[in-house]
Amino acid sequence: MRLFLDANILFTAAHNPQGKAALVIELGQAGLWQLVSSAYALEEARRNLALKFPDGLERLDALAQGLRMSPDAASRDCPSGLPDKDCPIYRAAHACRADVLLTGDLRDFGFLMNDRNKAGGLLVQTVADFLNT
Repeated sequence: MRLFLDANILFTAAHNPQGKAALVIELGQAGLWQLVSSAYALEEARRNLALKFPDGLERLDALAQGLRMSPDAASRDCPSGLPDKDCPIYRAAHACRADVLLTGDLRDFGFLMNDRNKAGGLLVQTVADFLNT
């Protein structure tokens, strides 16, 4: 199974190494599933950590070492209603052929959650939903 990690998953795992997002990454690094993200997501996580929790930057760099990076598939259409700032995440998740896009961004991705039909075959979930399935 291939998981695409959104910026807020990376941010949360770096900020809270005892939390569920960190657990997903730890299990992926142990071989349970493949972990993928993008330079766009990583930079967003890095920028937000630098502003809010700069002590997490070193951990983010360590976490990033275990991630495969996916390019943005600029030619892919985004679902209507998804903000432009989130389209690179959606497209990169499709470009790497992720099974699941993990995000905590309910405000912007909420209408796609747990509905593969709305997300072009991609399952969009929170970490809690993913761990409970």
